[in-house]
Amino acid sequence: MNILGHGYHDLAVNGGNTADSAELVYQKCMAIAGNLWWSWHPEVVHLFRDIDPVRWRELDHNPIALLREFTPETLAYRAGERVLHSRINYAFRRLNEYLANTNTWAHTHAGVLGSKPVAYFSAEFGLHESLPIYSGGLGVLSGDHIKSASGLGIPLVGIGLFYNHGYFKQRLSTEGYQSEEYIEHNVENLPLTPARTPSGNPYVVRLETRSGELFAKVWRVAVGRVTLFLLDSNYEANRPEDRELTSRLYGGDERTRIRQELLIGVGGVRTLQAMGISPGAYHLNEGHSAFATLEAVRLLMQEDGLSFDDAYRDISNSTVFTTHTPVPAGHDRFHPDLIEEHLGPLRDGLQISHEHLMSLGRVNTGDHQEPFCMTVLGLKLSRRANAVSQLHGHISRRMWRSLWPNREEHAIPIGHITNGVHVQSWLAEQMLQLYDRHFPAHWTNHMGEPGVWQSIHQVDPGELWETHNALKNMLLAFVRRRLAKQMGQRNESQEAIDLAMRVGNPSALTIGFARRFATYKRANLIFKDIDRIASLLSDPARPVQILFAGKAHPKDEPGKRFIQEIANLKGDSRFAGKVIFIEDYDINVCRHMIQGVDVWLNNPRRPLEASGTSGQKVILNGGLNLSILDGWWAEAFDGSNGFAIGKGTSHVDDRITDQRDAINLYDAIENQVIPLFFERDQDGLPTGWIQRMRNSISTLAWRFSSHRMVMDYAKMAYVPASGGLSSSMQ
Repeated sequence: MNILGHGYHDLAVNGGNTADSAELVYQKCMAIAGNLWWSWHPEVVHLFRDIDPVRWRELDHNPIALLREFTPETLAYRAGERVLHSRINYAFRRLNEYLANTNTWAHTHAGVLGSKPVAYFSAEFGLHESLPIYSGGLGVLSGDHIKSASGLGIPLVGIGLFYNHGYFKQRLSTEGYQSEEYIEHNVENLPLTPARTPSGNPYVVRLETRSGELFAKVWRVAVGRVTLFLLDSNYEANRPEDRELTSRLYGGDERTRIRQELLIGVGGVRTLQAMGISPGAYHLNEGHSAFATLEAVRLLMQEDGLSFDDAYRDISNSTVFTTHTPVPAGHDRFHPDLIEEHLGPLRDGLQISHEHLMSLGRVNTGDHQEPFCMTVLGLKLSRRANAVSQLHGHISRRMWRSLWPNREEHAIPIGHITNGVHVQSWLAEQMLQLYDRHFPAHWTNHMGEPGVWQSIHQVDPGELWETHNALKNMLLAFVRRRLAKQMGQRNESQEAIDLAMRVGNPSALTIGFARRFATYKRANLIFKDIDRIASLLSDPARPVQILFAGKAHPKDEPGKRFIQEIANLKGDSRFAGKVIFIEDYDINVCRHMIQGVDVWLNNPRRPLEASGTSGQKVILNGGLNLSILDGWWAEAFDGSNGFAIGKGTSHVDDRITDQRDAINLYDAIENQVIPLFFERDQDGLPTGWIQRMRNSISTLAWRFSSHRMVMDYAKMAYVPASGGLSSSMQ
């Protein structure tokens, strides 16, 4: 399959011609914009930005939307005016070389996957802010996963849903209360093309339920070497309510959710079949897509004449299941009537009874009142299951031990592969340039190797600190622009807006906190003793400022109250200009924050943070983590590469845990973080702090990269699932 898409093959032949026609220049730019490879290559990002810097920012860094504002003639004129022709040809040539390169890690280490690709299912994919089909951590992880699969050359196909309204745009009222706005996206401005079968026809998924048929058109997204298929229920043959099924991410009731999960699971497998793709392994990223296993079993029964039990065994051997949720309430469960309505026709094809089907989603198979759990289905129909950090592995084995009543807890077959982040997507360009100057040649080809990152210790402390401060100033400039925009939308006074444009002290210790505002993440923990934190933030000799961002689920009123509590601190003179809430958290806001903060704060209620990845992004850019010893930080902190809150324990009473963690948080800030940050040598450098930055980069950047993560999946899960030797994830 030509990843550049139909009609672009001939462009590659003439890729180096600097005398291209206006039409050819336009087509090359569109071809580059149509593959999200551009989003993790700064020089290509700058190419699009330089076409029109103002519109680039206004259009959320969307190159297709930008290019559609030009005709071929006006674009060619602008390219000539700004001397862009050679850069366009260079970017186009690099993309083609990347796609054609077969000398990859996977070619050497995972060759068995060449003819049997991995099918990777996820309910959301966070690839770039211009394609808003994600809500937060799970989606960004999925996006980073397929980007690294592309970089490593692992044959992988993604399956998800297209949310035309995406997740909501967040706005705060003058009282600090979150409201949600859903915006319909123009698909013509997104990197989507209709998925076509090998015969060239657009493909439409058709699903049978007891209450009628359900249809979905399928979009195709190019992410480097990886193809992502997105199912979209906004199709004319559907009933009006079904056309809205995939309009919003995580919206609607249980009926909406099960129909979405029917689409992504059963519809996803049928899409692969229609595209002529026979997976060697199915990877279910969370339980949302677990119905895929049942459709895969049905297909095997149909094609090879196997019994249900034999097909069940074969598909289980080929399935990898990743669980992310250490909270029982976070796992989707459905009433038996909903299961029969939506899975009844599939059950007929499986030739099993309703009770047999229900037993596949029940812990206690004899309890006819127990609902159907998607995670239980995923665990039962996979022979390789994993949590997303070492601690989460322990929690998951404890949580699901009743599925294996005859095994000791340590022998429960749920291992762990700790999450990581896509280095090239989250590394600031200034840091990339610093690494390029001091790291071995072609170091980005070896990001998952520890030796590469030891070179940070050879970097001059002043150079590292100067680079970090440049990024910090860029963050603060971004914050001022966002505050002015937020206040303008609320029609606040010009005087207030002018004041906002002066917030942000570049000399202050800058702490960042940005994530989903679920209550267990305790965004307001730092304000538990309001007078103590006010005192810490008010020392003119050692100034401190805190930046917050994040969304609460539309139905999460306690989370919304957390946002309101923090946002309204601007009315307290002790916190004005020192505690700042940035609205509408997305990948763009995240990128600025993780690249510019001094300290990244994370204080979930242990052990409810399965992994977390935002702090891993901070590492790459020289920031330090201050975190509860939960998720990935529990296996990362060594005493010299960041800061810990507490000692990794929690009380059975959450109120006592919160009080104890708040005290430990204040102690860490007051007695470790602030003194180390403001202790300077004769040149004004915080040498102790810089050494900790270098320790953080050298010990953690390689371990928590998504390249390392995906290599682990390939070696311990994908290759064995595709027919190689078995391997343990524990």
